[in-house]
Amino acid sequence: MFTKILIANRGEIACRVILTARKMGIKTVAVYSDADKDARHVDLADEAVNIGPAPSRDSYLQAEKIIAACKQTGAQAVHPGYGFLSENASFAKRVEEEGITFIGPKHYSIAAMGDKIESKKLAGAAGVNCIPGVNDAIETAEKAVEIAKGIGYPVMIKASAGGGGKGLRVAFNDKEAFEGFTSCRNEAKNSFGDDRVFIEKFVEEPRHIEIQLMGDSHGNVIYLNERECSIQRRHQKVIEEAPSPFITDATRKAMGEQAVLLAKAVKYQSAGTVEFVVGKDQSFYFLEMNTRLQVEHPVTECITGLDLVELMIRVAAGEQLPLAQKDVRREGWAMECRINAEDPFRNFLPSTGRLVRFQPPKETMFAADTAQLFGVRVDTGVQDGGEIPMFYDSMIAKLIVHGKDRLDAIAKMREALNGFVIRGISSNIPFQAALLAHPKFVAGDFNTGFIADNYGKGFSAEDVPHDDPDFLVALAAYVNRRMLGRAAGISGQLPGHGVTVGEEFVVLALGAEGKHSQKNVLVVDFEAESGSSRIDTGARSYEICSKWHLGGARIRGTVNGQPFTAQVERGVGKNPLAIRVAHNGTRLDALVLSPRAAALHALMPYKAPPDMSRFVLSPMPGLLVDVAVQVGQKVQAGERVAVIEAMKMENVLFAIADGVVGKVLAAKGESLTVDQPIVEFAST
Repeated sequence: MFTKILIANRGEIACRVILTARKMGIKTVAVYSDADKDARHVDLADEAVNIGPAPSRDSYLQAEKIIAACKQTGAQAVHPGYGFLSENASFAKRVEEEGITFIGPKHYSIAAMGDKIESKKLAGAAGVNCIPGVNDAIETAEKAVEIAKGIGYPVMIKASAGGGGKGLRVAFNDKEAFEGFTSCRNEAKNSFGDDRVFIEKFVEEPRHIEIQLMGDSHGNVIYLNERECSIQRRHQKVIEEAPSPFITDATRKAMGEQAVLLAKAVKYQSAGTVEFVVGKDQSFYFLEMNTRLQVEHPVTECITGLDLVELMIRVAAGEQLPLAQKDVRREGWAMECRINAEDPFRNFLPSTGRLVRFQPPKETMFAADTAQLFGVRVDTGVQDGGEIPMFYDSMIAKLIVHGKDRLDAIAKMREALNGFVIRGISSNIPFQAALLAHPKFVAGDFNTGFIADNYGKGFSAEDVPHDDPDFLVALAAYVNRRMLGRAAGISGQLPGHGVTVGEEFVVLALGAEGKHSQKNVLVVDFEAESGSSRIDTGARSYEICSKWHLGGARIRGTVNGQPFTAQVERGVGKNPLAIRVAHNGTRLDALVLSPRAAALHALMPYKAPPDMSRFVLSPMPGLLVDVAVQVGQKVQAGERVAVIEAMKMENVLFAIADGVVGKVLAAKGESLTVDQPIVEFAST
C-alpha cells in the first residue's frame, strides 16, 4: 500500500480523497493555484505545493508541474479526482512512465473509452446500441451545420474531451448549430486542452441513467447498481439519486452486464461509469463512458455501503476487489443535490465572492465512513469566510441524504436544505427546494427535459409556492417580537421613554416597484424565557416556540407542536429594517411595523431606480473575453455584443433592442463586476 499520494485536483473532490487516505493511514499532498492558497483542501492535506497562476490552464492542467510536485514530495501515486486531467490519457501515461501510480484506469483504457468519439466506435463494434450521429471530429462550423441537417434537428454538439456540461450544446436550427459549434470548441479548448467536436442525434424525452463500475488488475469487473441523473439544467446534473425510480430489475441487470462487457473489452481497472440514454420502453443506448470517479459517487456509496475512493486506491495498489457481483448491496434510497454558486433568480448566473457565512446542516453521515448511513452528509471544498473564485466550477458543496425509501429521502433533503446557510453569494438552494416539491418529481415522472419543460422561462419566486404561506408571515412577526423583547429589556432607558411593545402588528411583504402587500397580525402570549409566542394571522393561528438566538441565521423550533427549520436574516436589500425569512425554498422579505408606522409608510413615495436600458451591463463577475461591437456601429436586437467567461463557461450577451454604439466602456481581458457597464448605446 502507498504511504503518500498526491491529489491532482481542488475543491470538494480533493477534500473527499484526503479523508479516505487519512482513514487508510496514507499521507496526502495537495496542489493549489494562486487563487486557492487558502482553500480547504490545502489545509486538510499533510503537504501542499503551489503549481501556478489562477487559470486552470496555467495550473491544474499543467501535467509537468503535477509530476514535478510528486517527485518533490515523494508521492508514490496520483489521484486525479474528476475534471481537469482525470480523463487525459497522455497524463496517465506520463505518470506511469515516471514510475508513479495513477489511481484510475490504465492510459490505454482512458484513450479507448474516455475519448467520446473512439468510445462510440468501440461500442458499435462490440454490438452495443448507439445513438445516430457522426463520430468523427468536425473541423468547421459550416460543416457542423451541414451534418446537423443530414441527421435532422435537434442535434447534440459535443466536445470529444468534454464533461460536466462543458463543451456541450443542443441545436434546434442552423443558427444554433453554427454558434453552438463555435462555443463548444472554445469551451473544450479552455477546459480540456482538446477542441475536437462531434455531433449526434438528440433523443427527445430521454432518461439519463448510468451504471457504476469497479474493476481490478486481476480481470474482475463488477457493477454497483445505477444512478438516475435525469434532472439536469443545460446538461449539467442538478439532482442525482440511486436507485432509479424508473427502471426494472431486469433492465438494471441488462444494463449492468452490458457495461461490464464493455469494460472488460478495454481491460478496465478502477472506478468508471457507463452512461446510457433510456427510452420510455426501457430500451437503452450507450452514450459514453466516464473513466474516472463521478461527482455523484456518494449516492452509490450510501446504497452499497462501499467507499469507492478506498476501492480505487486498493485496486491501484494491485489488490483484488474484496467482493463479487452477488455481494453488491442495494439498501434504502439516496439523493444528492449539487449546491452551486449561482443565482437562480437571475437566470442562474455565476455568483462569486466571499462566503460571509457557510453553515451546512448537521451531518450524521460522513465521507470515507460508510458505517454511518441513513442520514445527512455534506461534501465540500469551502469553509466559512472562504472565497469562491471565478476561475473554476460553480459547485461549492454536495448535499447527500440516505432514506429508507424515496419519499423519506425527499423529506430528509428538504429539511436539510432548510438548514443550509449560505451568505455573501447566491446559491441554487431555492431552486433545489422547488424541484423536490414538484409533484412530478415526487412521483418520479420526469426525463432530462424536466427542468426545460417546467422552468423554460427561467425561475422566479412564484415558482416556489409554499404550502402554508401564512407561516412565513407568522415567522417574520415572531422574529420581530423576539427582537423587540430584547430592546425592551435593555437597561438604562429613560423613565417614561422605554420601549413598549404592543400586540398588534402589520407585516408588509416587500414587492418589486414599491408594490407591497400587507397582513394584520396579533402577537400574544410572548414568553422571553421559553421563546414562545402565539401569532394570529386572521386565517390561522400559530404557536411558535424556539431557542433561536438573535443574530442566528438558522432558526429551529416547533410550530403548533411540529418541528421546523428555517432561515432568518435582517437588513436585506436596501432596507436595514427588513426581515427575510426562508423556508422550503420560499423567501419572504417583510417589514413588521406597528399599525401607526404602517400607515405612515404607505405615504412614502416610491423612488424608481435609474434607467439603465441604454447600457449593456455585466450580469455576473467574470472575464471579458470579447467585445463584438465598435463605437458608431449599428446593432440590431439579438446581435452578439460581448462574451464573458466565468466558472469555465462562456456567457454571450446580446443586444435587447436596435441601436447605435455610443461608447465601449470595458476592454477585452478586463475583470468585470456585477452590473458593470460594458457598452453604452447612443441616445436617440
